[in-house]
Amino acid sequence: MNRELALEFVRVTEAAAIACGHLVGRGDKNGADGLAVDAMRAAFDSVNIAGTVVIGEGEMDEAPMLYIGEEVGAGGPRVDIAVDPVEGTNLVAKGQNGAIAVMAIAPRGCLLHAPDMYMDKIAVGPRAKGCINIDDPIEENLKRVAKALDREISDMTVVILDRPRHKDKIDAIRKAGARISLITDGDVNPIVECCIEGSGVHMYVGSGGAPEGVLGAVAVKCLGGDMQGRLLPDGPEQIERCHKMGIADVDKVLTLDDLVKGDDCIFTATAITNCNMLNGLRYFGGGVRTHTIVARYKTGTVRFVDAIHSIDKKVHPIKI
Repeated sequence: MNRELALEFVRVTEAAAIACGHLVGRGDKNGADGLAVDAMRAAFDSVNIAGTVVIGEGEMDEAPMLYIGEEVGAGGPRVDIAVDPVEGTNLVAKGQNGAIAVMAIAPRGCLLHAPDMYMDKIAVGPRAKGCINIDDPIEENLKRVAKALDREISDMTVVILDRPRHKDKIDAIRKAGARISLITDGDVNPIVECCIEGSGVHMYVGSGGAPEGVLGAVAVKCLGGDMQGRLLPDGPEQIERCHKMGIADVDKVLTLDDLVKGDDCIFTATAITNCNMLNGLRYFGGGVRTHTIVARYKTGTVRFVDAIHSIDKKVHPIKI
């Protein structure tokens, strides 16, 4: 992939964020998602790629745009695309922090075609690379990661979704002495944050969506961190779905290279609401300011793009 494409992908997530931004705090998560999907799809029309959506808004008969298998782009390198136009629709609806528009791109065949089910995950930043094992007790992982980070376990913050299924893990983390940041929705953002020095996040653990796991994995790979996952199919139908999507061993521990193969991938995320590492949309008369992270694995480059947009010149204007 040409490095010039990185900025084009930034424009795609910016478009999605801006399109749905005026619905922040208005209780309309479906409306926000629909606006972001439409804007992201339109933005792809001017990007010089021959892209196939491998992780999107649903199957062809469930989603009118950005469905799995949809072809997008104006022609160019053949790439796989994973998208979540609004990662954290509930956060947008409630006006809470942590919502992002996010996408990941890799050469054709390099992204795991993750079915829509749960995935158990563990992720850390670059300094703790090689220190995690999803099969080990969380206490052992905490000890190794703390040593790699040259800090005490009590100085670590672990992010986990606030769900009843995580009670035992939460209890074990607290017993080990680490701090916990409980989140209500959206686990791609904290997976990215644990790879950014100074974010205050040192580890992400727990089960969440498998498609989001692939998006997070691309970010982790670009940022030099480490991640493992395991699919958690619920019954024979989901196991069969895994098989149809090319995943023969549903119990396999998925390493970072299983989740995203090859030596070239790009990750970009634009904040809709405030995050630890990104500022949310900020409006002013006639315009809006966006904040985006874009990272490329091949070069190791990580950029934070702070942009000002004139709303009346946008394809999808919004009232501010």
